Parts: sequence; C-alpha cells; structure tokens
Amino acid sequence: MPSPSSSTTAAGTALRASTVVFGAGNWQTQFEALCARFPAIPAATWQQRILQGQVLDEARQPIQLTTPFRPGSRLYYFRTVSNERLVPFKEQILYQDDALLVVDKPPFLPVIPGGQFVTQTLQHRLVQQLSNPDLQPLHRLDRHTAGLVLFAVNKASRARYQALFAERAISKLYEAIAPPLPTLDFPYTRRSRIERDRRFFRSCEVPGVANAETRIEVIARSAERWLYRLQPVTGKKHQLRVHMAALGAPLENDAFYPQVDDALAEDYHRPLQLLARELRFTDPVTGQQHHFSSQQSLAW
Repeated sequence: MPSPSSSTTAAGTALRASTVVFGAGNWQTQFEALCARFPAIPAATWQQRILQGQVLDEARQPIQLTTPFRPGSRLYYFRTVSNERLVPFKEQILYQDDALLVVDKPPFLPVIPGGQFVTQTLQHRLVQQLSNPDLQPLHRLDRHTAGLVLFAVNKASRARYQALFAERAISKLYEAIAPPLPTLDFPYTRRSRIERDRRFFRSCEVPGVANAETRIEVIARSAERWLYRLQPVTGKKHQLRVHMAALGAPLENDAFYPQVDDALAEDYHRPLQLLARELRFTDPVTGQQHHFSSQQSLAW
C-alpha cells in the first residue's frame, strides 16, 4: 500500500496524497462525507478512488464505500497530478512550540491541497519540512493573499485553537492597497450578506440580513492609491475582497473582483495587494498573550 506522501502508477504518473479532516456531520458513510465536502468532484470519482484503494484512514488502511462516518476522522486520498506548477516563493516559520505553529505565507501559495496544487501548498511543504503529518491549518488564507497562518501541531490541542476563531476570540488585521474612497468617513464599517457566487470559487453580496462585517481604516494616501487597514469581524470567503470591490475600491491586482482575470491570477509579477499583517490572541493552552506580525510588506 502506498505511503500517505506519494505513489507512482505503472505509467509513471505521480499520485500525491491530500488530507482532509472532518468535523461534525450527519453523513452515514465516509464516502458521503467526501462527496459533500468536495461538491466539485463527481461522486463517481470518489467511488473509483475508494474501490482502487486510493482513500486511506488514519491507520493508512483503505476505506470501503460502506465505511461509517466518524466525526473528527482524518482521511488521506490520492489523485493524479501532472505538471504541477512550481510556486517560486518561500514561506517563513515565525513561531513554533509543542502545540502551535505560526507561518508567514507568500502570495500564490495555497494553504491546503486542492485543484492543480498538491505538493505546492503550505501544508504539504510544512509536513515535509517538519516531518509532522498531524499539522493542520486553523484557518485559511486565499491562495493570492500573503501573511500569517496558524497551524495546530497536534490533535490533542487542535480543537482549543479552532475555538478561538469560532468564538471570535482572535484579532486579525490586514493591510491592502486599493483606489481612494474620498466620499466615506473613516473609520468605516461595511456590513452586508455574502453568499457563494454561481462561480464556486467566488463570493458575492446579496440582499438579506448581514452576515459579514469589515472595519476599514486608512493608513496612508496618495493621489491614485490608498493604503488601508482592514479588520474582518466575521470570516466569510473572500470577505475583504468582496467588501472593498462593492465599495468601488477593488484591491490592487485582484484577479477575481470585480471581474475574473485568469492571466492576472497566475502573474507572479503582480501579486494581490492584500496582507494578513497581525494576529493577537490569548493562547488557550499556555495562557500566553500572543502578538504576531508578518515580515512581508505591500508594494506601497
């Protein structure tokens, strides 16, 4: 049986393992949970992978189509990767102890495997570098966003750190460059309802009760560009990008908002000008007061 890191088919095509950890759910089987977690992947694809022994449980044993769902379970699944594009930017570890890892992620590097990225992801790089398959991101940054990402080092304390985000007990500050908004009074708060767009990788504002809130300040101003400080109170997908675009100030080099630009999305010379700058929280394991700052900077 292949290891959870890689395998090779008879034709020489590399198979790379990705990892998924499930929270609570009402699914009867792991197969159903996988189909629900990854709606863009046909159920027939998951069925084929399971029947071919390409989905493993935590003991690295193949699951069956009838394997019962278990909350908190981890699965390893293999998928074919051909000509995966190199992301030529390096992450930096800023802090590490027995329970927590803090990493400064570069732009264009996905946090977790997905789509055309498996080995060129922050999680995979760190697992290989630290030889720790239990590393799990506690939150996500978009592939194009740079800055701070927290990882749980072990399973025992993972839930306690995840609770920081669920309970909004962690302060997150971002910086961004965008066009001026001279008609607004700052600090300004944007509240709206954000839902998934018809394009599954995007989000959009829709009528209804607000479920997303962003506090916006101006750090510096020039004639055509302003440097903003953004504080997300909630954590909807692409929230900061959606809110700024809706205000008429889309973030500089944003390939998704207000319009999709496929060429810009892969242009390593024009990174999105959005940086996860600071994280502040009380460590639920040690009680220590943490304040982490990214070592990166925007093109201001």
